Amino acid sequence: MTPIERARQQVEQAKARYQALLARQNAEERKLDTRRKVILGGLLIDAAGKDERFGRVIDELMKRITRDHDHKAFEGWQKPEPDQS
Repeated sequence: MTPIERARQQVEQAKARYQALLARQNAEERKLDTRRKVILGGLLIDAAGKDERFGRVIDELMKRITRDHDHKAFEGWQKPEPDQS
């Protein structure tokens, strides 16, 4: 293998490592974003069971759901109502 061929191979390997690192970073960022959304959603649902203002926020957010697939995720689900005690 000539020095140019060897250098070209090293460049291609470096590009592949770079692409793999980018893919891993993007996957981690998506995972963290999903985790944040789940946590915030849980907090919102919990807050709706304690304060009617958050229940109204959920009502408004539910009106923004446009995809049928997303609507199906909420079939039969009822938001918690605040304790009246």
